[in-house]
Amino acid sequence: MSTPPEKSEDKGPSRNFIQQIIDTDRVASKNNGLVRTRFPPEPNGYLHIGHAKSICLNAGLAHEFNGEFNLRFDDTNPAKEEQEYVDAIMEDVRWLGADWEDRLYFASDYFDQLHAWAVRLIEAGKAYVCDLNADQMREHRGTLTEPGKECQYRMRSPEENLDLFERMKAGEFPDGSRTLRAKIDMASPNLNLRDPVMYRIKRAHHHRTGDSWCIYPSYDFTHGQSDSIEKVTHSICTLEFENHRPLYDWFCESLGIYHPQQIEFARLNLSYTVMSKRKLLQLVTEKHVGGWDDPRMPTIGGLRRRGYTSAAIRSFCDRIGVAKAASTIDMAWLEDAIREDLNQHAPRAMGVLRPLKVVIENYPEGEVEYLEAANHPQNPEMGTRTVPFSRELYIEQDDFKEDAPKKFFRLSVGREVRLRYAYFITCTDIVKDSSGNVTELRCTYDPATQGGNAPDGRKVKGTIHWVSADHAANAEVRLYDHLFRVENPNDTPEGGTFLDHLNPNSVEQIANAQLEPALAAAQPGSHFQFERNGYFFVDPVDSATGKPVFNRTATLRDTWAKLSKR
Repeated sequence: MSTPPEKSEDKGPSRNFIQQIIDTDRVASKNNGLVRTRFPPEPNGYLHIGHAKSICLNAGLAHEFNGEFNLRFDDTNPAKEEQEYVDAIMEDVRWLGADWEDRLYFASDYFDQLHAWAVRLIEAGKAYVCDLNADQMREHRGTLTEPGKECQYRMRSPEENLDLFERMKAGEFPDGSRTLRAKIDMASPNLNLRDPVMYRIKRAHHHRTGDSWCIYPSYDFTHGQSDSIEKVTHSICTLEFENHRPLYDWFCESLGIYHPQQIEFARLNLSYTVMSKRKLLQLVTEKHVGGWDDPRMPTIGGLRRRGYTSAAIRSFCDRIGVAKAASTIDMAWLEDAIREDLNQHAPRAMGVLRPLKVVIENYPEGEVEYLEAANHPQNPEMGTRTVPFSRELYIEQDDFKEDAPKKFFRLSVGREVRLRYAYFITCTDIVKDSSGNVTELRCTYDPATQGGNAPDGRKVKGTIHWVSADHAANAEVRLYDHLFRVENPNDTPEGGTFLDHLNPNSVEQIANAQLEPALAAAQPGSHFQFERNGYFFVDPVDSATGKPVFNRTATLRDTWAKLSKR
């Protein structure tokens, strides 16, 4: 990792079960003590936060044990794979801090070796060419309670199978007309062992090999053998691959090749979102979102564009830990991780999202003061800035109530509040439009309270932020909520889909937020805390010179109450 945690010498019960397995292997000098892990994405979509957990786990283990971390693309399905995805995945893995050094691999690099191994299994009578189509194969496969049925093609001789397989490779047969299947056990209680497909005919242009192949190995035939070729010591997968492990074992044992150790852990499920690449792709292609990097998406690109930092995502993955049992993590855990990170590093600024004008009637017309404000109240090393103060200001609409309850400590007629870094002001009157809406406040200020303190010792309970109306920078601000209205969008009634749970108010675009004037020059990729409004990030895609667009990364709301329920 780019900023790895200190290597732990603790071998106690706080270590997760995968670390404990590796500890045991190293004590036994298994693999001569070497630890080699990998992250093996399919380049058929963008990575999401669940992949981030796997990246942090695999790269973190390699770092902890002074081992090696590989990045390998399992690119066996050219119909769904694109170079765009390869590039995006590499960017995401690198951004998270995982360093594969010179160990970038592609399963397509091994196509010749995989073909040779397939021929070896045919020669050994452990693989055969099958003429069943997909529907017929499903019928023969059986169910969880009923064994499968052997087809007549299973008895073909090795010689016939070799001939047919080479003719498949030569392009003599139509797509989908024949497959190469492993000959294992059609009565196995594990459906993955019921003569799985090893190769299928598919004329599709591959992003690396072009049109040199018209047969492609299945994921199950490729994955384990690729780990074997790379001498991966600990092949760490999510739980859905647990039932595939006996198949990977069978291939390695039947071929007599190096046998990686597969270990399964629970994948990340996060509330208020979906983790299926198929569903994420549907959101993109049907334009329910603006793209894979839409800030509402759980993709790494989406989180990055929203303003999440790689450090926060690594911290989140570390917090939730590694377990064997599946569970759903509350989104509050992820939000708290970015809040904690940005609280330390984001400079403060004042931004009024829904402006209400304030006129300070006893302040001299045309006068401007430049008041000192701290860039970070807990970090003096970040210095100070000056903000202009004048007769006309903007405050938040929510910071005024005409009929204020007793415990409302902000502005109302006759009430006094503190303007952050400035003065005490008292509201004396209001101005309304023809519809009865408050459009302007008339106030007075106490010149003796400069800096927010009264020399006579009087106290006020409310402190509000503001900007000078004559100097404010007008900017677009986007406020984000959950993409889905319910915690589990996958839980749908009969006949419904996850799309039924989309939140129609997942983003609010504010066109005329009023910000400190210096923020007009905010650079794309910059973070700020708008005091009392949350953490904001200058959108790297839609911002232009002098016209930044601010995405709210997270609110300032404390979510520990929710976290404690986990």
